[in-house]
Amino acid sequence: MNNVIINTDIQLGKINKNIYGHFAEHLGRCIYGGIWVGEDSSIANTKGIRNDVLAALIEINIPVLRWPGGCFADEYHWKDGVGPKEGRKRMVNTHWGGVVENNHFGTHEFMLLCELLDCEPYICGNVGSGTVQEMSEWVEYMTFDGESPMADWRRENGREKPWKLKYFGVGNENWGCGGNMRAEYYSDLFRRYQTYVKNYGSNKIYKIACGANSDDYNWTEVLMENAGRMMDGLSMHYYTVPGDWQDKGSAVDFAEDEWFITLKKAYRMDEIITKHSTIMDKYDPQKRVGLIIDEWGTWYNVERGTNPGFLYQQNTLRDALVAGVHFHIFHNHNDRVQMTNIAQTINVLQAMILTEGEKMILTPTYHVFNMYKVHQDAERLAVQSSFGSYEYKGESLPQVSVTASMNNEGKIHISLCNIDPSNQAEIVIELRGLSETIKTVSGTIITAGSMNAHNTFDHPETVKPVSFKDAILDKGELVVHLPAMAVVTLAIES
Repeated sequence: MNNVIINTDIQLGKINKNIYGHFAEHLGRCIYGGIWVGEDSSIANTKGIRNDVLAALIEINIPVLRWPGGCFADEYHWKDGVGPKEGRKRMVNTHWGGVVENNHFGTHEFMLLCELLDCEPYICGNVGSGTVQEMSEWVEYMTFDGESPMADWRRENGREKPWKLKYFGVGNENWGCGGNMRAEYYSDLFRRYQTYVKNYGSNKIYKIACGANSDDYNWTEVLMENAGRMMDGLSMHYYTVPGDWQDKGSAVDFAEDEWFITLKKAYRMDEIITKHSTIMDKYDPQKRVGLIIDEWGTWYNVERGTNPGFLYQQNTLRDALVAGVHFHIFHNHNDRVQMTNIAQTINVLQAMILTEGEKMILTPTYHVFNMYKVHQDAERLAVQSSFGSYEYKGESLPQVSVTASMNNEGKIHISLCNIDPSNQAEIVIELRGLSETIKTVSGTIITAGSMNAHNTFDHPETVKPVSFKDAILDKGELVVHLPAMAVVTLAIES
């Protein structure tokens, strides 16, 4: 028997809605063909932005969207992407496939997308190949309301009022594709560049420093010691890769050994966050600086026959479990983790959506985001749990993962993941501290009959959420029969 105690009267802080953030890079078909088709396209669009994609992303309440990269950010020169489209400079995307970009999707188009999504823009500036002046002028162009060369240029390009811009990243992966820098060197560059990321008028920018690659704890130590007081957030990247970087494994053709190692590496996110947080606590015990995990998700070999520089991969039930497990971990670190951005929104890595011309499908990961949006800005509830193990070839992982929250209307949501592909789990949930009797229990589940179940353009609804009926109130306790390899979200109203 698996037992859970949820103390509904013990709240452990807000789950920042930005934990459900997204990342859209100029990579493969994420922007062009995924988000942007152009105003002259036969695909229905709003000023060049795909309507079907827009509607799907609105449905999952995207709170924040990171752009233009990624590695692309540190070779992107924003001035090439504003003004009349026919006059915009074409460029080679050297990081991702060597394709030529026409810069038709630039600052104005991105900010329009965020307005249509009603989400916060998170822009990543160019430190690797850009100048302090270039970064400073971009912020001025976007946010200054007075008379200045950049603000006047923005008006000439059709935008009278400045945009509100809250989140700005000072470089990306500067330990790697963003310049192969040492932590000491980048920390000095951050101090310099961030000085010129100005607050104009009432616009207040949350400055995010480039953080560590996975378990590079020295990077966090150096950044916090040398520049912690000058940043609002510190990023960190960690990808779930079942193989190695030369052979990452297949997104769909895998057996249980790859299933197990993928979930094992997903669980490792907890250890990595804990260790980075401990270092940050040393320099910032008040937890003023947020840990911003602005790239995470599964990374497999590209699909056969696709451009290897486009990072296009399918998305299975396994990815849904990875997403659910990650969210539970992020919730548990809600005192330090203030934003995460899955990589990436469309057609790249662990995507929400896949497109093929006019066709569009939603992935299992998308459905988890939709099921979990109820936790955005809700209060995390104290949870005690005792679960059995998922055993495989002498190794074991916790079979079930759980999180719980209460929204501002008093409704409780409980999400559960059973990562065992063969065995169900019976779970008894005791809800303590309720002032009223439970009136209704409803639920949604995503599962399938095989580990590699996924949606295709011919069969777009192989994996989709359905109503969950196996949560029953019995003598004041909630008894849940959780199927193998399943993600469930329960709603409880008193």
